[in-house]
Amino acid sequence: MLDAASSFESAILAAESDGQKRVLAEALRRLAVVCHHRNEPSRARILCQRSYDEAMASGAVELGAEALNTMAGFEFEAGDMNSARLRFHSALELGRSSEELQGRILQNLGILANVEGDLDAARGNYVRSLQAFMHAGDERGCAIAYHNLGMINSDQEAWDEADRCFGQSLSRATALGDVRLQGLCLLNHSEVHRAKQRYQLARESAESALRIFDELGARLDKADAYKVLGSVYRDAGHHSVAESRFRTSIALAVETGSVLCEAEASRELALLYQQMGRNQDALLLLNTAHRLFNRLNARVDLVDVHGKVADLEGTFLRVVAEWGQSIESSDQYTHGHCSRVADYATLVARQMNLSEDQLTTIRLGAYLHDLGKVRVPHEVLNKPGKLTPEEFEIIKNHPVWGLELLAAVEFPWDIKPIIRWHHEKYDGSGYPDRLRGEEIPLNAQIICIVDVYDALTTNRSYRAAMTTAEALAQMEDSRHWWRPDVYHAFMESVGSNE
Repeated sequence: MLDAASSFESAILAAESDGQKRVLAEALRRLAVVCHHRNEPSRARILCQRSYDEAMASGAVELGAEALNTMAGFEFEAGDMNSARLRFHSALELGRSSEELQGRILQNLGILANVEGDLDAARGNYVRSLQAFMHAGDERGCAIAYHNLGMINSDQEAWDEADRCFGQSLSRATALGDVRLQGLCLLNHSEVHRAKQRYQLARESAESALRIFDELGARLDKADAYKVLGSVYRDAGHHSVAESRFRTSIALAVETGSVLCEAEASRELALLYQQMGRNQDALLLLNTAHRLFNRLNARVDLVDVHGKVADLEGTFLRVVAEWGQSIESSDQYTHGHCSRVADYATLVARQMNLSEDQLTTIRLGAYLHDLGKVRVPHEVLNKPGKLTPEEFEIIKNHPVWGLELLAAVEFPWDIKPIIRWHHEKYDGSGYPDRLRGEEIPLNAQIICIVDVYDALTTNRSYRAAMTTAEALAQMEDSRHWWRPDVYHAFMESVGSNE
């Protein structure tokens, strides 16, 4: 890089001396790129601005557009998306005479839209990019454009179109001898084969990509390939091989410093563990993935972080909900209890104008609030008559046992207080810690009140379900168990809707 910088600096001096403004503009822009890669952003911007000024002064409009495109790229990587977008559009207007340049600028606009999560805009820019490259006869540009379109179609689950685009990209990359692009096409095409349940083709495609990346010494690409192979083996039911591939992907991602790949591989391994019934291990990995994705906030040029975090939080909810449902599935009396408590609690929380983060916390806590009951003997949990004092003492341990089962899991949301204190009462008569008043977290009080309501209005081993009116009347008599604002919100939401 030092040799390149010296060469461009020499070219700049010679062009200034000879008055060759076009050569000067191009040498300034290329030196700006070198400085950008050397982490000299201020100098890179100054050089690029000089390149633009010299190009426009000499009437070299296309070189001016190149300088604007390069400056927009700097702004994009710095996270200034609005400035980058405006400058890309200025470059697009200025560079109308070059179809090849138009294709590259449109490709950059597509990448920007993709990062921001606007897949429709990204698709539109990639289509226009492909058209420009075709008019220019630029086969490499076409190969890249088809690959980008394949990725967008995959993201939107338009599998047939993704199939076609990756095939087009691969044929062009092969003709051009672009080995890395061949590998990327094979790997991403494998995801399409997997989605269409063509597992043999998916495995062969991903393994071909892995061989290419291995020959190139491309360790980060290998990490991605192992991640895809893990997903293929998981979906095909080969759990032990899938686990091995995911673990290799995570190790390579850590070695290469790829936070994105580590996060995605951790998420995919979590889904494998969920399939295997290893729910605690799944939650540990989902938490790791959540933490890693949030670290990517500093790299706004890299990935649609908000979209990936939202998807991950949806996965969290699904895993937790399925675990909660599996716990109660063997009991005809409590089947569906956790889901109903989650729905009721969400209504109360919305009535209280709680934040979306609190809503997520409450819903997750609702699904897992009775987790500790797996340690309660079946004959105690389903006893048809009144519990003895000794049996009730066993029941009262389930909030503590729930926390013990989750001891190793650090959630992104504060759900553990819900699990421990969802049976605490405002008057101090609850368990396990006999908290009273404001000592009890709000979220735990919300779960407590809807938990009682669902218990009263459903059949249990020891009694038949009450009518809604009977349940609400009994809760009115016991309203001293809950915070006044919680009781009021419950009555205004759940109570008034039943």
